Amino acid sequence: MEIYALYGTSGTGKSSSALELAHRMNIDAIIDDGILIYQGRKVAGTSAKYEKTKIQAVKRAIFHYDEHASDVRRMLQQLQPGRILILGTSRRMIERIVEALGLTSPIEYIPIESIKPPQEIEAARYVRETMGKHVIPIPRVEVEKDFLQRLVSSAQQIFSSKKEVIGETTVVHPPFSGGRIVIHPQVLRKIVEGTCNELDEVHQIQKTEYTFVDLPRLQVTLTLKLRYGTDIPAVAREIQQALYKETSYCLNISPASIDVKIAGLELANG
Repeated sequence: MEIYALYGTSGTGKSSSALELAHRMNIDAIIDDGILIYQGRKVAGTSAKYEKTKIQAVKRAIFHYDEHASDVRRMLQQLQPGRILILGTSRRMIERIVEALGLTSPIEYIPIESIKPPQEIEAARYVRETMGKHVIPIPRVEVEKDFLQRLVSSAQQIFSSKKEVIGETTVVHPPFSGGRIVIHPQVLRKIVEGTCNELDEVHQIQKTEYTFVDLPRLQVTLTLKLRYGTDIPAVAREIQQALYKETSYCLNISPASIDVKIAGLELANG
């Protein structure tokens, strides 16, 4: 059995990437958060997403409980998959899972950063931190079969580059997720004002628009005060960079987009 391990910190989109990666690498089975998935269907184990506390969820995910580990070991011996993909938050976590399941083959590690661009990782982290949403790479019907009460959205089909269906994922809100982070619009407005007031080129902030519905997005309409011949696009990029740096630092969440709209210009002396 060939063992592959996809690892990265919580909320970086491992589960949402697992089906596509497995399809691309011809991997038969996936182990994710305590469950064994074979050819797109759950066949053994219990999801850590069902646990009430984070500590219990971690124990479930690393197969700390003997009965749980034995259940998955028996099914692996029965199925004998040629390749298996194990998901974890770190290499150490992967090693503990492999040890608990009695797997002996060498492990080929795949960091999430090698298959997912930084902006998608940030987007996945935003959804996890602000909405408490988690992904299970199995169809909704199988989640409902296990009586998970806090279902957030129905299964989403995952397609290959050839538009063929390769599996489904279901988004859930586990009991241990601890609710959600709420960012008050006034906070973001104050960050924008403070950042722009530090920039000599910004004469007036006319409008600040923002959305947190899907991903954090920001649009700022400004009047600039510039010397004749100033490179306006370059100034706009500098403002974008300053806003990105400050919002990321203050909120620990990077905006998916920052649009700077120049609505007016004034000529500066000199």
